[in-house]
Amino acid sequence: MPVDASGHSPSPPPERPLARDLRRDRWRVVGLYLVLALVWILCSDAAVQVLAGDMHTAARWQTFKGAFFVIASAALIYLLLRPLAQHVLHTHALLEGSEARHRQMFEGNPGPILVYDLATLAILDVNPAACSLFGWSRDEFMALPVDALWPPGQDAALTDKLAQIRDQPEQLCVITADLRLKDGSHRRMEMRSSAIDYDGHQARLLIAIDRTREDQALQRRDQALARVEEAHEMARIGAWELDPASGQGRYSNQVYRLLGRRPPEARRWHRFEELLVPADPATAALSEQLLVDMTSGEPVQIDVLLPLLAMDGRALMVHLRAQSGLDDAGRPRVLGTLQDVTEREQSRRLLREREEQFRELVRVLPDGVVILSDEHVLYANACAAAQFGYANHTLLGEPLAVLVASADLARVRAQLFAPIPVPSTGAGEVIGMRRLDGQHFQAGLAVGDVRYGGRNCKLLIVRDLSEPERIRAALETSNRELQAMAGRLFSLQEDERRAISRDLHDDIGQAITAMKLSAYAAQDEADPLRRDEDLVQIILLADTTVAKLRDLSTLLRPPQLDALGLEAALRWQAGVLFRSAAIDLLPDIQSLPRRPAGDIEQACFRIAQESLTNVLRHARASQVSLQLRDVDDHGLHLQIRDDGEGFDPDGPRGLGLIVMRERAQSVGGTLKIESAHGAGTLIDLYLPYRATGVRAAELLEH
Repeated sequence: MPVDASGHSPSPPPERPLARDLRRDRWRVVGLYLVLALVWILCSDAAVQVLAGDMHTAARWQTFKGAFFVIASAALIYLLLRPLAQHVLHTHALLEGSEARHRQMFEGNPGPILVYDLATLAILDVNPAACSLFGWSRDEFMALPVDALWPPGQDAALTDKLAQIRDQPEQLCVITADLRLKDGSHRRMEMRSSAIDYDGHQARLLIAIDRTREDQALQRRDQALARVEEAHEMARIGAWELDPASGQGRYSNQVYRLLGRRPPEARRWHRFEELLVPADPATAALSEQLLVDMTSGEPVQIDVLLPLLAMDGRALMVHLRAQSGLDDAGRPRVLGTLQDVTEREQSRRLLREREEQFRELVRVLPDGVVILSDEHVLYANACAAAQFGYANHTLLGEPLAVLVASADLARVRAQLFAPIPVPSTGAGEVIGMRRLDGQHFQAGLAVGDVRYGGRNCKLLIVRDLSEPERIRAALETSNRELQAMAGRLFSLQEDERRAISRDLHDDIGQAITAMKLSAYAAQDEADPLRRDEDLVQIILLADTTVAKLRDLSTLLRPPQLDALGLEAALRWQAGVLFRSAAIDLLPDIQSLPRRPAGDIEQACFRIAQESLTNVLRHARASQVSLQLRDVDDHGLHLQIRDDGEGFDPDGPRGLGLIVMRERAQSVGGTLKIESAHGAGTLIDLYLPYRATGVRAAELLEH
């Protein structure tokens, strides 16, 4: 008995029905022929012996009997073999047709099919599809063993599988493995093999199905699902489905993670309300209503924000979306997603707060904010409306040409629509703007691009420079006055020094010289009476010199200001100035609750001295009032009013008025001068008890 490579005796191939019928009919014909021949021989010999009288007759009868037997047996054999031959020919024709059809099916099958000997693993037959897939020709294929298709490293798995097939050859075998092609590449194949008898060989019919593209598609699907899962995790979104009939749902792992729960090992059904923990009673009521809607069986479309609590106590804001649908089996389901939008909602809240802050900032901004679209006002804040003289919303829709002076309109348009941003107008360059009533004002502009109402617009910041320009002009005037005052002060200082020098030289110097000469005369005088006269003359000259020095010192700074204070110094100065003048002095000097600082007293005294002197020299007044009083214990208030001719305050001002104002400002006070032609003059001075302003010397340095 032959033995295969595995040591097992091969079982005989199963007998075909056609062979079995032929064998049975063959023995049936032979047996019938033998029976009929024996019966004929025995019967015919007995009949010949009875009928034949002599040997010659018996021989003739024997010859006739033999010829008849041959003819009869030939006819009988023909009659017996004719249906058998017809059956054989018919069966053979059917067999050839079946084999041709099977061969055609084998050759024309689009899937790779090959037949290999189970004992030797030699490839017995292959179809063109296998040759096309693997790359070998039929002859090359027939020269290969089937294990040559397996890549290196898989021999052990192949050996185990062949042993399993040989143990149970009649069973269908299905295996998926990588097979090697002629070019060395590998293809993922699903192989189905079954036992067949191939020309007396115990063979296996192997059908190979190329699963490479399917596996690649599955890999791509798995990768896409992994990317979707990763995207869901990054977006903090999870999917879920709910059975309307039972009210239970299944949830993705991301849903559990969003809610602070550990995902189960296998997806299972949960009650909807078991996962969602409402953050407040209103959310709890809303969740119950949503569950009722989803389990009602009616189509639902849900898009709602729910404040929830995670398992770790964190407050969450989730976005719940759901709609009715069907699962893979066609059963009704509610399909939805759950997304953690806590950070997004916090960002939106902060954005809304920032927008409100920005709107409030724009509203209270001291500069005008105007948004233009096609050179028409699309938005204007309250300051812009006030700048142009419009009500709150009546500025909207106005064209740019109405707001800008005609002479500067081209410059503004060039700045608005320049391809490269033009620097904003500075302090040295201003734009003329026009108010609703036709008045013009000067403004500085800043231009930018902005999105408003879904459109690309121009942002215009308008700063009204009318007041800064007025202040600048006033500063220029003040600077000129300061320069003039500085020059005048230098001149006055020189004049004052010259006068003091002249007084010292002419009066004091001459008096001292006279005293010196009198002293020499008294020293040389022998007559006592004449010496006494000289000494008396020296004493008189000394008294006169002392009086002149006292007057000179008083002129420079009155001693009453240091010794008795501001109130007494003002009374003394007013009395000295007006004791010989035809002007009624009406003093009203109240005692101050505390003494001002020295620089405050000096500034107030000098301003009063200058004012009273101006009344004497220029006012031609008949009456002057001098008032000094305390202001809520914070400062002093000095008023000097006369009924003289007055002057124009806006006209040219003398140095005395400028010095008075600068003295008041240097110690933090304010000075107002009110006057008109024929209406007299009012000097209104307020000074604090302690200096808060810059010093006069600093102003002069400016």
